[in-house]
Amino acid sequence: MTQTTETLSSGLEDYIEAIYVAQLSGTSLKGADLARKLNVSRASVSEALAKLVAKGLIKYNSYSAITLTEIGVDTAKNVYAKHHILKNFFEFVLDVPTHEASENACKIEHIISQNILDKMINFTEFCHNHESFIAEFRKGNPKK
Repeated sequence: MTQTTETLSSGLEDYIEAIYVAQLSGTSLKGADLARKLNVSRASVSEALAKLVAKGLIKYNSYSAITLTEIGVDTAKNVYAKHHILKNFFEFVLDVPTHEASENACKIEHIISQNILDKMINFTEFCHNHESFIAEFRKGNPKK
């Protein structure tokens, strides 16, 4: 984990992840778009973007699209990966519905330690390699 990621608030992590997802999909994102996407005020977006610029994670001015710097991309990849690791664990291992898995992953990604995340990765891989184990587990955990 980069030093920058450790100093970001959960809110700033949400911003940088949203910017990264937009870039992955080839969508250019401006402040107003980000406000709508995250359901926050434009003033909140302006404040958050200023903090991300100060940390060297994004390039931004009010007239152009927001872009991630190289360190911003690395930081965003880390946040994005945590979300998907957690979501995958909830869906595949715990058999949680997609929406619930994603919603909870979004909350937990900001506070989970790397040690626990690594153990979840290992356990998920174990489950993928031992389908009978996961099938037996799911017998006692019917999908709702």
